[in-house]
Amino acid sequence: MPFSLYLLAVAVFAMGTSEFMLAGLVPDIANGLGVPIGTAGLLTSAFAVGMAAGAPLTAALARRWPTRASLLGFVLVFAAAHLAGAVTTSFAALLATRVVAALANAGFLAAALTAAAALVAPDRKGRALSILLAGTTVATIAGVPGGAVLGALLGWRAAFWAIVILCLPAAFGVVKGFPAPATGAAPALQAEIRQLAKPRLALTMVLGALVNAATFATFTFLAPIVTGTAGLAEPWVPVALVLFGLGSFAGVTVAGRLSDRRPGLVLAAGGPLLLLGWLALAGLAAAPIALLILVFVQGALSFALGSTLIARVLYESAGAPTMGGSYATAALNVGAAGGPAIAAATLGSGDLGPVWTSGVLVAVALLVAVVLQRTAP
Repeated sequence: MPFSLYLLAVAVFAMGTSEFMLAGLVPDIANGLGVPIGTAGLLTSAFAVGMAAGAPLTAALARRWPTRASLLGFVLVFAAAHLAGAVTTSFAALLATRVVAALANAGFLAAALTAAAALVAPDRKGRALSILLAGTTVATIAGVPGGAVLGALLGWRAAFWAIVILCLPAAFGVVKGFPAPATGAAPALQAEIRQLAKPRLALTMVLGALVNAATFATFTFLAPIVTGTAGLAEPWVPVALVLFGLGSFAGVTVAGRLSDRRPGLVLAAGGPLLLLGWLALAGLAAAPIALLILVFVQGALSFALGSTLIARVLYESAGAPTMGGSYATAALNVGAAGGPAIAAATLGSGDLGPVWTSGVLVAVALLVAVVLQRTAP
């Protein structure tokens, strides 16, 4: 695999840390800014909305820019948004910075997915993406719990300052990874957009959105489940996040070796297991050991399916070489926006409302998968 992929993964790590770290900071942000915890949880949805809407917009805007210039620009805007978020005292302003950061993240990830696919042979896209997405899983292992620890010790603002610092090596990695940027010929934008009319591409995007919605529905509100339902002390929240991250890394790694040649196996086996896992978590969350084991398992299954679906979107959108990455990014972040929003509405019924939401979303995804399987290639 090209070394440039690993340098891109550094930037993905910084951005993934920002995207996921709110799972451990939501209670502190709610207390610090004087808003309900469900409202603070909408910061995750705001970020995901910005990514979902921003992915195609920024990809279309930057599709003819040099690769290095676009990636570096997005990283710098991302850092600036976190700098503003670290000093604001207004929840509305913080919400706005999350949208701006999401737009930058969307542009970066869309360009990075396209670049990663272009750096390898056509039949190795899944393997390349597993390396790129490893940055996200490492963020859940080290970056997200680290943000939670910083939040606990120094306040949630310290976590935002840490993201600003992380963007510095990320920017360096982009510059070193693409030392001689150049633009190339690309199909007309209208031709690339028309690819969205392909039934298999559309269904794959819907499937990815549903799976990711299920993941974020529970992950966003994992802290209250750990400290409330399971009755564990606050320091166990980072432990649970680390376990989820370790599971996600394992899932991406395994799926990366299967998603190019045997994607059907990953989806057919992983989908039902993911549904059973959410149901088991809803029933066993009060038992701390069972909760921690299932957090690991669900991290592995969720990211195995999610990374496989990203690869399939890129395969199905081969006719959109500059926009395909934005389609994958948009689909996954529609889910990341919708999942927490739906889950927040269930918090009135208890801490486990988000887990039941995840189960329902995966059940719907399985029905979509049946339709996808019957769709002519």
